[in-house]
Amino acid sequence: MKKYLLLLTFILTTMFSVAQEKTTVKGVVINSSDDKPLESVNIVNLNQVVGTSTNDKGEFEIYAKPDDTLHFSYLGFKSIEVRVTNDWLKFGSSKIELTESALALETVVVNQLKLTGYLEVDIKQVPINNNNYRYSISGLPSTGYEASSPGAITKIIGSIFNPADFLNRMFGKKSNELRKLKKMKQDDEIRNLLASRFDREMLMALLQVDRIDLDEIVSQCNYSKGFIQTANDLQILDAINECYEEYKLLSRGRTNKL
Repeated sequence: MKKYLLLLTFILTTMFSVAQEKTTVKGVVINSSDDKPLESVNIVNLNQVVGTSTNDKGEFEIYAKPDDTLHFSYLGFKSIEVRVTNDWLKFGSSKIELTESALALETVVVNQLKLTGYLEVDIKQVPINNNNYRYSISGLPSTGYEASSPGAITKIIGSIFNPADFLNRMFGKKSNELRKLKKMKQDDEIRNLLASRFDREMLMALLQVDRIDLDEIVSQCNYSKGFIQTANDLQILDAINECYEEYKLLSRGRTNKL
């Protein structure tokens, strides 16, 4: 009887171990117009919060489960989302086609500086952005808050002492999506992908927010307009994560007082 119990335990343990094995999907990403493989296509599993890129043959492999959604994005091409099916997991590689997108370039005006060769004179011609300020808040673990003007310090203090205001409004309704922030920070592949992007598209897909809401979150966390316009997606991710961590800290403190 004891032997049967040991055998049954072994079988169940083996089955459980197999069930817990990480499954991956493989595929090739191609240009729909000429069937040529696309290298360095960004791929993120929106459910598991892991990412990867295609190699020089357009091939990729990424951890996924049935019904997970993979987000494919590549400069100059329309981004798509593809659902992982049991057949894909079972039968192997799949071919993903991306379609080129027509982008209208904005007109850029370049103003040439007329330099004299004298440093004291020339340096006065260089425009200086005085709109970005950063303040540290005593008692909080952050490196500080960036604000659009010196007068914004009163707005910062008001936000800190009223966490039920914008922080709760922006984060409270998105708590499930924003929990992905911690996973994103831990995944080196996603961080590398975000560091090279400025379109916010991957962040919007991961956090399930539109561009307006994303900019609003960063803005309400008292980061300047200049920062929002020039920061790459990784910097935006870190800014939101810092603000969210402080929101959780303040929320816990507020709960303990009640």
